[in-house]
Amino acid sequence: MVVVMEERASEEQIQRVIAHLVEHQFDVHRSTDQLRSMLGAVGGVRSFDARLIEVMDGVQEVARITEPYKLASRTFRPENTTVPLGEVRVGGDEVIVMAGPCSVETEEQIGAAAAAVKNAGAKVLRGGAFKPRSSPYSFQGLGEEALRLMRAAADAEGLKVVSEVMDVSQIELVSRYADILQVGARNMQNYSLLRELGRSGTPILLKRGISANIEEWLLSAEYLLSGGNPNVVLCERGIRTFENYTRNTMDISAVPVVQKLSHLPIIADPSHGTGLRDKVAPMARAAIAAGADGLIIEVHPDPDHALSDGAQSIFPAQFDRLMAELRIIAPAIGRSICLEPAAYRGWGT
Repeated sequence: MVVVMEERASEEQIQRVIAHLVEHQFDVHRSTDQLRSMLGAVGGVRSFDARLIEVMDGVQEVARITEPYKLASRTFRPENTTVPLGEVRVGGDEVIVMAGPCSVETEEQIGAAAAAVKNAGAKVLRGGAFKPRSSPYSFQGLGEEALRLMRAAADAEGLKVVSEVMDVSQIELVSRYADILQVGARNMQNYSLLRELGRSGTPILLKRGISANIEEWLLSAEYLLSGGNPNVVLCERGIRTFENYTRNTMDISAVPVVQKLSHLPIIADPSHGTGLRDKVAPMARAAIAAGADGLIIEVHPDPDHALSDGAQSIFPAQFDRLMAELRIIAPAIGRSICLEPAAYRGWGT
């Protein structure tokens, strides 16, 4: 349930309500907007009578949350959440673009990619250090060396870093280098990993599972939120359907659906959503038009020779053009995007 405090409720009154809820075995999560505090109470004894809270000093109302995901719901937090990555904020008025190669391969490759995506207007450098591949014989990533190279390239260009964490044992290591930790589609329901990430303070990018419905996705976010980590960004990356022309089926309708159900920011991944280079830009444009808070896109200086996912990686020149197109689309729906001029770097077409 959600306890909405009065606008002028004192800190003493708020703490008294929290203590009463804790006494009845509730986990309490506090949220404060510009006017008042709200207390999300999860768990508790079955026989608890909500009227005991309604009559306490400073309480405006008590509302039951009917969704199975309590802390991720709009009932708990009506206003949008913004997730800070230093001075970059995901979920605000600005559309945030994360871009870079699927995997970090060499110092030259990640340096060139970082410079290209920065010049086009991206704010976050993406790149894989540990790669969950379907085949055990595929390139599995360079591990900590990749993280070190990516951090250096990002720092040289003034970018933030997002990289995937695949296992509980990797959390501390990846957190040393990355500003936001990605939970991949295969790990969306790895609850042991989600619990540990919920205890960390590092922002999390939670990708939708390959066959997950939206409720399951939001329940995975609930694991992170209930662990005490409020900095969760959702990522629609396509789901598996009977269609086999594209790698996955990009569910753009998930963007407005999630925004109605949850306060969490949502971005889109058209690279994995389609798996085809020539489909990335159209789906990216559509996602922003649908209201996505950002994009994560695979950009490689030489995608035809990439060690992983080259077919869905776009050239820097294509990324430049896409960012220019997004600067036209975003203002039409009341959003902004980085206004730095796109710089054609001459790699590919």
